[in-house]
Amino acid sequence: MISPKELLKKYWGFSEFRSQQEEIISSVIDQKDVIALLPTGGGKSICFQIPTLAKEGICLVISPLIALMQDQVDSLREKGIKAASIASGATQEEMITLFDNIKFGGYKFLYISPERLQSFFIQQKIKALPINLIAIDEAHCISEWGHDFRPSYRNIKILRTLKPKVPFIALTATANKKVITDISSNLELNEPEVFKKSFFRENLAYQVFTVEDKLQRILQIFTKTKAPAIIYVNSRKKTVQISTFLNANNFKSSFYHAGLSTSEKKNSFENWMTEKTPIIVATNAFGMGIDKANVGIVIHLDLPGSIENYVQETGRSGRNNKKSFAVLLFNKSDVVTFKERLEKTLLSIKEIKEIHQKLYQYFRISLGELVESPFPFHLFEFCKKYNFSSLKVAAAIKILSNNGIIEVSRHYNKKSTLQFIVSSKTVLNYLDKNAIIKKFTNLILRTYPGLFEQEVKIDEFFIAKKTGITTQLVHANFERLQKDNIIEYRGVKNDAELIFLLPREDHYTINRFAKEMKQFISQKKKKSDDFIQFLNTNTVCRSRQVLNYFDEIKTEKCGICDVCISKSMKPNINLSSEILELLKQYQHLSSSEISNALVANEKDILIHLRQLLTDDKIQINHQNNYQLNV
Repeated sequence: MISPKELLKKYWGFSEFRSQQEEIISSVIDQKDVIALLPTGGGKSICFQIPTLAKEGICLVISPLIALMQDQVDSLREKGIKAASIASGATQEEMITLFDNIKFGGYKFLYISPERLQSFFIQQKIKALPINLIAIDEAHCISEWGHDFRPSYRNIKILRTLKPKVPFIALTATANKKVITDISSNLELNEPEVFKKSFFRENLAYQVFTVEDKLQRILQIFTKTKAPAIIYVNSRKKTVQISTFLNANNFKSSFYHAGLSTSEKKNSFENWMTEKTPIIVATNAFGMGIDKANVGIVIHLDLPGSIENYVQETGRSGRNNKKSFAVLLFNKSDVVTFKERLEKTLLSIKEIKEIHQKLYQYFRISLGELVESPFPFHLFEFCKKYNFSSLKVAAAIKILSNNGIIEVSRHYNKKSTLQFIVSSKTVLNYLDKNAIIKKFTNLILRTYPGLFEQEVKIDEFFIAKKTGITTQLVHANFERLQKDNIIEYRGVKNDAELIFLLPREDHYTINRFAKEMKQFISQKKKKSDDFIQFLNTNTVCRSRQVLNYFDEIKTEKCGICDVCISKSMKPNINLSSEILELLKQYQHLSSSEISNALVANEKDILIHLRQLLTDDKIQINHQNNYQLNV
């Protein structure tokens, strides 16, 4: 047998393991059941990949995300290791071929979603494979107390019956004692060895600030901080807006979100990794497979959904053990928006039943019928037809998918693209001769800037709504313009593909899963409340709050978070006089300019400014700047 260190050097290029990796690998090779709790960046995948390579046989990996599975499969293939996953919508014939290739073709890894394990056909195919290890990634999904509970994970224990002698390794980055106990119990693990790395990061400063002008604050941060950075926002549109703003202020940045093409994602990622653009502005789609040691700061401009999400995302900073920062900027309106958005996605069982039933009606599936082929699905068209909120439908689809009722393709929300390939003058001449399409084309040009310079993502349903025509006619207009060599149009006919995994039984299906669905919704609400409490608790060390949340008791303060620093700072009793001196010197200044000039907490500065206004010592001019009251 090749030693684990030799395999580490051969395939990953490292000569030494990270903390606890070697011990975990040793236990797995010794055929023991293992639970490995390693924070983000702890190198969980190596803990099951190396033991598999060290022995004969195949590792079956259970993973919740199709995109994550594909990333890991691609990464292994690049190393010359044979790996496969079951594609979304694969037919039975295609799966028979795949399993034959895996069994006889020297494959080492098969990645599969927990929903696929419901299939008796797949269970029998797995039973026939020479499995040497079963790895459960994101194992916290097993527990109803986990932050992303997926009832379909509870079906994984069928593998205990199919492969009773094969050891299990359950891996997660975020779990407390209750979740760990639930994982062990549900998977029927045999006296598992539990490896738990502390969540304490002595080099990471959690800093939570209440600010009104976030853009000004990030300019201040990047003026002082030159290390590579990640900025997390909650919408694709914001990634572009913030990146454009930073570039306009001479801070090189790129953006990343799930709607980008594979080549666009790769380009943004490589520019950031090589530090051609040291700052990347991203949605939480950016995170899988990141291994950049010198990230110096992670900034949240929008609120993450839970403490677990926050810890995972901030954990991408400071992996080189140098001091790093996790900065969260928020204000009262952020909290209001956060709570409102949560309410819009918290469904009742009655609402889930209604959306579930309408999905079958939408595709004209009869009671008792199971159609195994995928259906093209456009979220907004569905919502418009039945007058549903798109947020609620998206939330319902996630719940239905988590419970193994439907499966959603990996190309969810993929957008069509459009680019004009001739000059604006040529377009004008063309439209003069084709009046029937003139109004439509002019509206497109007004709606989407930059169409002459590059491919731009478009939404045909939005265009149809704006122009008052059908989506079919929108497609036809674009195809006509493309035929006349005016545009390059890459049309995507639907947002997603849905596969129904169970026959239509309407309310009966939902009733079977109602308990788990209610628990999922309740946990989502609780975890959101816990995060708001974390934001508002400015008397307890941030690091201690995080550790206590994960059942780690630590009495020592970190000394570097915003709470610890504010307690160590002496109150600035001369702040008002310093503000008056500044205004005397510069005549008029904005609040951000005053904050930049003074060494003080922005919150304290705002309090003093309000008091000076009340005392009529200063006033606000028509440019919204402060000046002395004369």
